[in-house]
Amino acid sequence: MAAAIAAYEADTETAGAGNGFVPGPTLNNNLRVRPLRSRSFSAAAPVEAAPVSAPVVTSVAPAAAPAPAAAPKATGTQGSVKVDAPMPGKILAVKKNVGDAVKSGEAILVLEAMKMENEIVAPQDGTVASINVSVGDAVESGSTLATLN
Repeated sequence: MAAAIAAYEADTETAGAGNGFVPGPTLNNNLRVRPLRSRSFSAAAPVEAAPVSAPVVTSVAPAAAPAPAAAPKATGTQGSVKVDAPMPGKILAVKKNVGDAVKSGEAILVLEAMKMENEIVAPQDGTVASINVSVGDAVESGSTLATLN
């Protein structure tokens, strides 16, 4: 780095064509570097500092804590078999309704998590007793999405 600065200063001291171009070090493709500012310095007029005013203090009331989100209302009565969310995400679709018969492994809901659509399936054969979420709801891992009888 020091060698590059020394080479630059040596090239600029020999310049003086007056056209604003100050030759710099030659690059490996025979291009010259033009500095962003000229090497001549002039004494500038001193700048007066603006008067500093006292800081303005305002009181800010603490924000009220947001009310906890109410759990979505379940449609239907709760069944004995719970279908829980395996991971946090957003409900994209509800494929079954209350009262529909489902087979083990059949999709009940579609949960979007980490930019992927995951089908939430019935853990066993039964009838959908309740759907505890709706499309667009954000759910946490372990929350009950639906119940079966």
